Amino acid sequence: MTVGRTLALFDVDGTLTVPRKQADKQTSAFMQELRKYVKVGIVGGSDLHKICEQLGPDATTEYDYFFAENGLVAYKDGEVLAIQSLKKHLGEDNIKALVNWILHYIADLDIPIKRGTFVEFRNGMINVSPIGRNCSQEERDEFERFDQDAKVRKTMVAQLREKFAHLNLTFSIGGQISFDVFPQGWDKTYCLRFVENDFDTIHFFGDKTFEGGNDYEIFSSEKTLGHTVTSPIDTMQQCTDLFIKPVAGTVPPV
Repeated sequence: MTVGRTLALFDVDGTLTVPRKQADKQTSAFMQELRKYVKVGIVGGSDLHKICEQLGPDATTEYDYFFAENGLVAYKDGEVLAIQSLKKHLGEDNIKALVNWILHYIADLDIPIKRGTFVEFRNGMINVSPIGRNCSQEERDEFERFDQDAKVRKTMVAQLREKFAHLNLTFSIGGQISFDVFPQGWDKTYCLRFVENDFDTIHFFGDKTFEGGNDYEIFSSEKTLGHTVTSPIDTMQQCTDLFIKPVAGTVPPV
C-alpha cells in the first residue's frame, strides 16, 4: 500500500490520550495502523519527556514526525530536525520580569487550593498554573470545574497580555490547570514550517480548537484542514472515516 502526500497531525491531551494520561493500547495500535494510509505526526505543547511519558519512550521513532513544544523540538523519522530556545529569544531580563509578575499575581490570587510548581520554564515556553502543577488528578478535575465559572486563567491571561504587550507574546489556555506563554508565531503552527512543502494536504486533529485554546491557531490555519475531536475514540473514528474506509472499504473496530 502506497502512502500519498497527505500528513495527519495530532494533538496529544484530549486527542490521543485522556489529559495527562498514557495512551491506551488500542489508540497506540490504531495510530501505527494509520501510518499505512497517511504520514502521521505528533504536535504537543509539552516538553519531550512529558509527551514520551504519554505516548511511550520510543515515540520519536514510532511516528513520521514528532514535534514537542509546538515544534521547537522537532524530529523526523527519529532524527532531530531543530531545537529553538526561549531563553535566547527573550533574554533573561524579560523572562525574570515576566516570572516575577506571575508569582506576585498568583500569591494574591484567592482560589480554593494551591499546591506547587506554579511556573514551569520549558525550552520554548513558560507554563503557568494558578493551582500549581503538583496537584493530584482529583484536584486537577476540581480546578477545571471551578475555572469554568471563575475564569481564573482567562482573567490572568487578559492582564498579562496588557502588561507585557511590548514582548509580543501569545497566551494559550490548554489542558485542565494551566496556560502557556510563548512568542507570537510559536504556537502549534510553528511545526508547519517543517512539513508544509512536503505534503499536498495536512490534516490537524485537536480538542482545544476554540479561540484561545492551544489548538486554535493550527486548526484555523489556511495551511491545514482542521478537525475538532472530543476523545481518543472520536479521533480514531474520524480518521477511519477520512483515511481508512475510503481505501479499505471496511471500518476496522475502534
